[in-house]
Amino acid sequence: MRVFSIGADDDFTEYEAREFEAEHEETVLQRWLEANPDGILEDSGILIIGREVSTNLGGFIDLLGLDRQGNVVVVELKRDRTPRDTIAQALEYAAYAERLDADGLERILRAYERDESLSLADQHRKYYMLDDAEAVAFNKDQRVVVVGQAVTPQIRQTATFLGLKGVDVTCVEFTFFQAEGGRRLLSQEIVVSGSRLQPGPVSGTRIRMTEIHFLESCDEHGKAVFSRILSWARRNSISIKWGRGFTAGVDLDGKRVLVCEAYARDTDWPQHLYTPLRNRASGLPTAAVPEAVIDSLASQAQVTGLFTDTGKSMRCDINRAFADAEVDALLAWLESVRQAIMNHGPETPPESRAALHGGDE
Repeated sequence: MRVFSIGADDDFTEYEAREFEAEHEETVLQRWLEANPDGILEDSGILIIGREVSTNLGGFIDLLGLDRQGNVVVVELKRDRTPRDTIAQALEYAAYAERLDADGLERILRAYERDESLSLADQHRKYYMLDDAEAVAFNKDQRVVVVGQAVTPQIRQTATFLGLKGVDVTCVEFTFFQAEGGRRLLSQEIVVSGSRLQPGPVSGTRIRMTEIHFLESCDEHGKAVFSRILSWARRNSISIKWGRGFTAGVDLDGKRVLVCEAYARDTDWPQHLYTPLRNRASGLPTAAVPEAVIDSLASQAQVTGLFTDTGKSMRCDINRAFADAEVDALLAWLESVRQAIMNHGPETPPESRAALHGGDE
């Protein structure tokens, strides 16, 4: 890529691409990223809470941050390590970060800012300008960002593979330019997206599903309903995971229990919303909701006229325009399911008959 500045008389002056390491230490790039965290990810800024954070195995995370959803972001500079070492170290740091609870993250923030009075929740809310009603559960997931002047094919291939397996890895490549007079420019390009990848159902290809892609795959009826469901999930701190569609779940003692799942229009279950009730075949985490409550929820769903009881789940086919009152009824029922899960907690022992079933794709 060639970069030019345009002078007052419309003449071009070319910026020369330079090897960053020729004139700068890696700490300079680290400082630049620390001061400009909004330019790292494509879908979120990053609230930086730590720099050179020491781990339990003696390593040091270049930058540690939080995205808007409260997920931990590990930013690792490629430096001059081999591709294998770069990926291995980034995953080691993510494994450490996964162990951090909200108190641990707050201690890191306070040490970084040198202020023992800081509240992690308050800092996060201020940085992302969240409403008071937007509660966030910290560190439900982890993201890895690898930054380098040249992200090798080996790193790209491994990062893509990890994405397909559910590990969120973003690769950012930058180029440093300098013109006469010392004026500098830094360009960056995301060469591997951090969104989790999923084998695609169409023509044997692999597609990347995000909220934007999901809604684009829906017709106008699906967009109207699913947009409100996703907004409801965000308001209630329900985690969303993307695959052939999305799953919405709540955390019970570290186990994610499914509230509902939805499928895109171009799948085998086009524009369908499911809430599993009695299906226990997969052995995924379950809430200890009594059978009587499950029966009541199933009856309430049928009263809305929007659901079909399949025996294992309640299915809603979004194949027509829903009136606002119908969407309100749908959301009210999903909220009843969420409340039932939260009220009764995780199921123990596994052989218990309680069965509001949940899990990831």
